[in-house]
Amino acid sequence: DPAAVGDHAAHGREERALVTDGPAHDDTDGSSQAEIEAARVLFAQECRFVAASATIPQLPAETLPEVAFVGRSNVGKSSLVNALTGRKTLARTSNTPGRTQEVIFFDLGGRLMLVDLPGYGYAKVSKAKQAIWTDTLFAYLRGRPTLQRVSLLVDGRHGLKELDVEAMDLLDRAALSYQLVLTKTDKVKPPELAAVIEQTSAVLARHPAAHPHVVATSSETGAGVPELRAELARFANSA
Repeated sequence: DPAAVGDHAAHGREERALVTDGPAHDDTDGSSQAEIEAARVLFAQECRFVAASATIPQLPAETLPEVAFVGRSNVGKSSLVNALTGRKTLARTSNTPGRTQEVIFFDLGGRLMLVDLPGYGYAKVSKAKQAIWTDTLFAYLRGRPTLQRVSLLVDGRHGLKELDVEAMDLLDRAALSYQLVLTKTDKVKPPELAAVIEQTSAVLARHPAAHPHVVATSSETGAGVPELRAELARFANSA
């Protein structure tokens, strides 16, 4: 339904924007210190593994608001999820791209579900298996009313690649609010990072379901992590 898609995207754009080093905007100036502290407390709660689903019938019941993380294989997704929750082993990290082949659910303090989605773009996986992942991913995105936000992770050293833009197109078609999150920014010099943010923001303007501001993070230094927590905590159930 095109009208529903438009309404959903418009709702996403009306949400308060998170300040980055990107272009100036007319929205509120990011998260307050109170919001950042409340988010820190939320993400310090027990984070319990719920399920790992390879197919749609295996998905757990819809019980909590969900925020999901997706990105290219080896983008640092598991490391960022661990940094957000202050844990080193919550999400499995691996030097082998494509290891996360299931939709993995974590219950954060009984208030928010964190969803680790399969990485994309790993060449050594068969096309047939990639197709199954893609179908499962799209079915989850389209058919999950509890899914409130997708964080699309992009390597800050390289910026958007073709597969990332394809993922944005998929999220647009699913009419889901999503936000681009740059990872590994500690490995990028400030002028280069500013250029990546500017280029990424220009692409975002052409995608109706995208949150207009980019979050720059580093799981190594913790940069941007408190702000991303605060952004995601807005979707959690009240304490």
